[in-house]
Amino acid sequence: MLLVLVLFQIVVGLAAVVTGLFVLRELGQQRREATRRSLLMTFGPVAASAQEDPRRVLAWYPIAMMSRKLFPDAFRELDAASGSTFPFTKEHLHATHARCTADWLAWERAHDTEYSLKAATLEDEIAHAGGQPSPLLRTRLAALEREKLERYQQRYQEYIEGSKALKALME
Repeated sequence: MLLVLVLFQIVVGLAAVVTGLFVLRELGQQRREATRRSLLMTFGPVAASAQEDPRRVLAWYPIAMMSRKLFPDAFRELDAASGSTFPFTKEHLHATHARCTADWLAWERAHDTEYSLKAATLEDEIAHAGGQPSPLLRTRLAALEREKLERYQQRYQEYIEGSKALKALME
């Protein structure tokens, strides 16, 4: 009878251990699933919106790399599921760089057109004033040229910095 009682306690103890192991395993799987879901919810929209604004890639890329170091298993699974590096692939970085360059060229053309129109307006005022610019019109023309150059230089610096940063990410 004592032997049966001891065996019963051993069986109950083993059942408790096995149940505990199953519970721990299930909790681990739920935690891994929650991590993957959280990463998808965080970086999925970022990857999509980064195509609209290259600066988002520059802001989020370091966070993505840090997250890859913190959650390597989750990112391996996300990479396998997506068939590429999640959330930013090399192709994505190249496309973002191309978009950045295209945006710059479009801005440059629009900037030139805008200031050509402003300058032509001032020149028209000069012509209507008899061809001789007044000191006020000369000052306005000089200020317009300075403004045009300053805006161009500022925007060009932003483009160059962003372009270099994107190229560095591609390497």
